[in-house]
Amino acid sequence: MKKIWITGVALAMLATAGTAFGQKDKDDEPTSWLNFVVIKDDNGKPVRNAAVIMHPVAKGKQQHGGMELKTDAEGKANFDGIPYGDLRIQVLAQGFQTYGEDFQIDKPKMEFTIKLKRPQGQFSVYDDHPKDAPAPPAPPPQKQDPPPADDKDKKPN
Repeated sequence: MKKIWITGVALAMLATAGTAFGQKDKDDEPTSWLNFVVIKDDNGKPVRNAAVIMHPVAKGKQQHGGMELKTDAEGKANFDGIPYGDLRIQVLAQGFQTYGEDFQIDKPKMEFTIKLKRPQGQFSVYDDHPKDAPAPPAPPPQKQDPPPADDKDKKPN
């Protein structure tokens, strides 16, 4: 009975060691240090407390998980340890349009300057709109025949 127990423990240790050696260690993958600066598009001033959200992307689809950073008073945020590959960066801030774009992370240090725009008004066909573009040219006038002369002597059919 003791031999069976020792053999079982030895097999369990070998199985555990085999899976540990067969797994890819994420600590050996190259990582990048990302530095973000979020500014206003209209005047270049920093946007404080903006949420910078990072999601890994594989085969064009956003993966589960991710990380959120907040910008400081100078509009800056940074993170070290992002693995190389595709990364979707989204930035949300009160009073600004949401920003989103996919990037290829492939350098040890990368910097991003993100310019946030103010929201635009919605377009409605019911509103009066100024003429931005010149009006299309009017069609040429059609030549019309003169109206028939009034024949008093003509008899109706």
